[in-house]
Amino acid sequence: MRTYRELFRTPEFLPFFTTVSVQVAAQTATGLALGTLVYASTGSPLLSALAMFGPSLAQVAGALTLLSAADRLPPRATLTGLALLFALGTGVQAVPGLPLWAAFAVLLALGVASSLGGGVRYGLLNEILPRHGFLLGRSVLNMSVGTMQIAGFAVGGVLVSALSARGTLLAGAGLYVVAAALARFGLTARPPRATGRASVRETWRTNALLWSSAPRRSVYLALWVPNGLVVGCESLYIAYAPGHAGLLFACGALGMLAGDTLVGRFVPGRWRARLGAPLRLLLAAPYLLFALDPGVPVAVVAVVLASVGFSASLLLQERLMALAPEELSGHALGLSSSGMLAMQGVGAALAGSVAQLTSPGTGMAAVAVLSLAVTVALAPGLRAGRGPEAAAGRLQGDGSPDGSPEAPPHTKETKETKTS
Repeated sequence: MRTYRELFRTPEFLPFFTTVSVQVAAQTATGLALGTLVYASTGSPLLSALAMFGPSLAQVAGALTLLSAADRLPPRATLTGLALLFALGTGVQAVPGLPLWAAFAVLLALGVASSLGGGVRYGLLNEILPRHGFLLGRSVLNMSVGTMQIAGFAVGGVLVSALSARGTLLAGAGLYVVAAALARFGLTARPPRATGRASVRETWRTNALLWSSAPRRSVYLALWVPNGLVVGCESLYIAYAPGHAGLLFACGALGMLAGDTLVGRFVPGRWRARLGAPLRLLLAAPYLLFALDPGVPVAVVAVVLASVGFSASLLLQERLMALAPEELSGHALGLSSSGMLAMQGVGAALAGSVAQLTSPGTGMAAVAVLSLAVTVALAPGLRAGRGPEAAAGRLQGDGSPDGSPEAPPHTKETKETKTS
């Protein structure tokens, strides 16, 4: 599968794509509204950063407790229920006079639920598309995320001005209801991918199984840490340029869209392995300019260039799918998503703390330096995890979910590569 026409002719991909797109638009607009609301009431760069990205920290709790359910729940019903839960939580956050602690409590609860949603969503994508189409499909979803973020931040900024932050939250709650309807009536009812009872113990056991392979560990760390730290830079846009934060977020989404389009559709397979490290370096390097407190035009260019580097995650996710047992694809992708989002919360907290003591520009530059250092430190492990040894390594430490040494009944062969 090499063309967008083939992709969108695949049964169920279009309603799946639309559901995800609407949910991203809702998440983007409501995140901007809540961050603006918190910054207006507190004047704190740290709290406004946590309002937008702090829920990601709760993904850790979900990854440690809920992820075994990602392959053991019916996908359509789960996605519908989660969208309705987000609609309810967003509506609560719009209640006038809601205490700050209550707003953050709702955020944390929604963050825990999100860890399950990522595994269910991308595990379902793995079922909808043939194996050779996963990379193209995942890249198109990333492109949709970029597009919806551009629209969400742009429209969200307008709505915050026209309706107020609370009005924008209510509009976002309505979009979540639309996403729930699209999932319920557009997707086919499917049985769970795995049997057995979901439990905290099973989640821990499968996490340990996935973590037991050195090639997978390197991929997970490369997916989580450099990306998460750079999102810490993004979390300071409101504090850095309160009047132009929506523009910076939209430009960041534009850069991400451009990178995913190029890597997902046009970069030939022989170049992908070589592009991973340069893209991860590009992800952080432009943020070093913020140490000089540049004006908005220079900041926009730096943000666009840096965001192209997010396409490195597409290549890493493709490698992860080549290394993960097929029957655990939802759990493996959920762990990837949860860890990445959790590190984004860590990055936001770290950048916000530095900014609180110094300045937003200094906070952005500091976490960019840390991201570059981590990328350099992880390079040897990722190089060692390439080639035939990596394909074999996917079975090292891969046993059945109960920890027995036998190989899983289904394994993945990946002849094409693309992911984001």
